[in-house]
Amino acid sequence: MKSILLELMILTFIIHLIDTLSYSVRLNSVKSGQFALSFSLFNLFVLVSRTANMFQAPLIGWIIGESLSTGIDPINDIRKVIFASTTGTLFGILLIPTFLRIFEVAVKRLETTGSVPLLVVEALQINNVKRILKRATRPNKTMLERLRYREIPKRLLIINSLVTGIYTVGVLAANYSALLVAEQYRIAAVGSSGMINGLATILLTLFIDPKSAVITDQVLRGDRPYGDVKALVILLIASKLIGTVLGQVIFLPAAKIIASFYGA
Repeated sequence: MKSILLELMILTFIIHLIDTLSYSVRLNSVKSGQFALSFSLFNLFVLVSRTANMFQAPLIGWIIGESLSTGIDPINDIRKVIFASTTGTLFGILLIPTFLRIFEVAVKRLETTGSVPLLVVEALQINNVKRILKRATRPNKTMLERLRYREIPKRLLIINSLVTGIYTVGVLAANYSALLVAEQYRIAAVGSSGMINGLATILLTLFIDPKSAVITDQVLRGDRPYGDVKALVILLIASKLIGTVLGQVIFLPAAKIIASFYGA
C-alpha cells in the first residue's frame, strides 16, 4: 500500500507542477507575441498532466478498496496526497523562471521545425539536456517589484482559490465518501467525482478564464502595461497555492456532503 501511495503522490505532484507552469505560458505568449505557437507547444505538457490524471483515480480506488477490506481509515494518506499538490505547486513556482527561458527557446525551435515530436527528440539529446540545465535560474525579488497588483480583481483570486481547492480534493473526497455510505451506494458516491470536477470547470470557465483573457488581450493591444499580465500570473499562482492548502480544510466536509446525498 505504501508503494501505491507513493505513486499517487508523485502523480499528484506532477499534475500540479504542470498546472502551475501553465500559468506562466501567458507571460511568454504576451512577451513574444507568438500566442498560438506558445499554446500549441504547451499542449504537450497538458497531455502529460492529463495522462497522469488518468492513472490517479485507479490508485485512489485501490487505497480506498484496501481500507475497506482492512478497516483502516486512510484519511492521513489522503492528506499526504493533498500535501503533494501543495509541494507540486511550490516546486512549479520555483521552476517558473527556468521554465520561461527554456520555453522561449522551445517556441522558436518549434517555429523552425514545425513538429512537436521532433522538438521533443531534440530536447532529449544529451547536449541539449546539458544546455537546458545551464539555463536554470532562481526566482528573484525583481519579479515581484513595482507590479500593479491593485489592478487585478480580488474576486478573481478568491474564486481561483476556491476552484483549485475543489479541483484538488474532488476525486479524493468522492472516493473517501465511499467509506461513509452503505455498501450499495459506494459506486455511486465514487462516481460523484465527475460532477464535482465539472462544477470546478464551470466556475473556471465562467469567472476566471474570461477575465484573465480580457487582461491578456488588453496587454497584447497595448492598452495595459506588460506588468499587469505579470501581476495577474503571480496572483493567480499565489491563489492556486492557497487553494491547495484550502483543500486540506474542505476535504473531509466535502466527503461528508457527498455521503449525505446517499443517506449517510
